[in-house]
Amino acid sequence: MKIRNGGPADVPDILSLLDGAVSWLTGENRTGQWGDQPFSSVPARVDQVSSYTADPFLVRLAVDEDGRTIGCCVLSEDCGKYPPTVDERELYVRLLVTDRSRKGSGIGAALIADAVEETRRRGIGLMRVDCYAGNDRKLVGRYRALGFTETVGFEVEQPSGPWPGQVLEIRV
Repeated sequence: MKIRNGGPADVPDILSLLDGAVSWLTGENRTGQWGDQPFSSVPARVDQVSSYTADPFLVRLAVDEDGRTIGCCVLSEDCGKYPPTVDERELYVRLLVTDRSRKGSGIGAALIADAVEETRRRGIGLMRVDCYAGNDRKLVGRYRALGFTETVGFEVEQPSGPWPGQVLEIRV
């Protein structure tokens, strides 16, 4: 596996990873996180993913030995509109998704290690991420296993009811 920068030409691969994740989550009856519709079929989500390939975002892609995209991590010094802000400079993981057919192969861990190094390279002492905190908080546990510590929870109002989120951090 190699990690490289991504750009606009990589949007179809990122959408494919997200579509695979939605399909996997739906199969696990875990639709609270991203729903049950493929990202590529929702124009607003396609636009969101496309926006990640422009400043101020940094897209890092994990690719296999054949050059196939198997993971994506999007970083920004802006946490977005839902998570609570902090009074210090930070690098924020805006998206982390991996190829579900390669579950357990260390792709997510490699992308997070790469993000920690980018945080250090920028001279920033804090890296944060937020994730879906519903159901059994399984995703929160995955981030804890990657070295993050839970900080504050939040909710986003949606037509289907509140979406529970959890912010986690790593001090670098």
